[in-house]
Amino acid sequence: MAKRHQAVYLIGLVLLVRLLAVAPTHGDDRQEDSEQTVDYVIVVTGGELLAGAYPDAHTAFLTRTLHPLGFHCNWAVIIDDEIDEIQQAVRAGLNRADLVIVTGGLGPTPDDVTREALSELTGIPLREHPDLIANLERRFNTPADQLRANLRRQTQVPQHGGYLVNPNGTSVGLIFEQGEQLIVALPGPPRELRPMVQDELVPRLTARFGTQAPGHLLTLRFVGIGESSIAQTIDQQVVIPEQVTVSSLFEGMRVDFYFTLPGASQEDLVRLDQIRNDVLSHLGDYIYATDATTLEQHVVDLLAVRGKTIALAEAGSGGNLVAALSSSPSIADVLLGAYVAPDEQRLWNMLGGPPAHSEDSLESAAALAERIAQQSGADLALAIVSARDAPQGGRFVEVAMRYEGQSADQRLTLRGSGDLARFQLTTQLLDLIRRRLR
Repeated sequence: MAKRHQAVYLIGLVLLVRLLAVAPTHGDDRQEDSEQTVDYVIVVTGGELLAGAYPDAHTAFLTRTLHPLGFHCNWAVIIDDEIDEIQQAVRAGLNRADLVIVTGGLGPTPDDVTREALSELTGIPLREHPDLIANLERRFNTPADQLRANLRRQTQVPQHGGYLVNPNGTSVGLIFEQGEQLIVALPGPPRELRPMVQDELVPRLTARFGTQAPGHLLTLRFVGIGESSIAQTIDQQVVIPEQVTVSSLFEGMRVDFYFTLPGASQEDLVRLDQIRNDVLSHLGDYIYATDATTLEQHVVDLLAVRGKTIALAEAGSGGNLVAALSSSPSIADVLLGAYVAPDEQRLWNMLGGPPAHSEDSLESAAALAERIAQQSGADLALAIVSARDAPQGGRFVEVAMRYEGQSADQRLTLRGSGDLARFQLTTQLLDLIRRRLR
């Protein structure tokens, strides 16, 4: 990077300084002039981190987000998903600081024990929150008394403290208050934790501890292009003022770039507007949002703005695409239906049987897309068939799209395995829809 730009590109799982505009709430100038520093501790849970399966990205994200707001991390530790270990680490953290942030272990699986560990440690009882139960009823279209016990467990929040909203998942953040001390528990998945910290936790902490007010931030969200290609284009084509710091985050084939200024003046806003316009002129084809809008929400918004509807048939993606789209509150306005099965034969069984036998997966995907388009009357029909082994190695899925009478078929390579591979495939599918609707 050119030194004259004085911009730092953090390639990989690194996040920027997230600066939210939070105004003083009491009419004084305490936040504006405060140089107060608040110590805090980070406790990251996860046996997979200790086994080396994933790197710890949470510590880097939290410290870079909170440091410019006046929060100083004086200790961070990674521990296993065990109640005793969580309690020992948090107890040690409370001896060092009045704020302890715990990440992970709030989900529906048996090894998600953070909620119970913190309740037992603090002596603060948990209770089901009616608003969270109502959210699950809407999300799963299931009455409360029929919700699975492991899902209902996620509606339990501390009686003294509260919770942080999670629009990207079912695990809300938890706040345990013990006098002057605060324990915050955050969900483990980065796509849930990061927006929660930026949109929910930062304003809470700034208001409670009276730390310095943040400045301005520009967010640009990319899909369909690599992080290094974005960085190179910006370095070569965009003038970055000296005061601006540039950071980036890569996750599952989505890239976020952040441009931050310590000041909060109108002049600072003008500088960031110029950067946004310059980047859009060179990379606009890959940018889906200039704010916190998710790719899922963007696709749903595109469908709604154009007055279009969508129907899906998923055999090769495990229902992950419809689950991702369903994270949008307005999905019911555009989704006419979704068929999900382990393989194409079972999809065809739900759709009345195949028109003719075929060994070709592309033909099968195309026929599925045509069938659901006819049966649902959707403007856009998308079919994904089961994963197959590629002759040259690796695996792939065939995807067929029907949009207003036009066809588009594509083969998508599967990368990696597990949750990350499913998330990457979902990202590719969402980008296909995004590009078709532009």
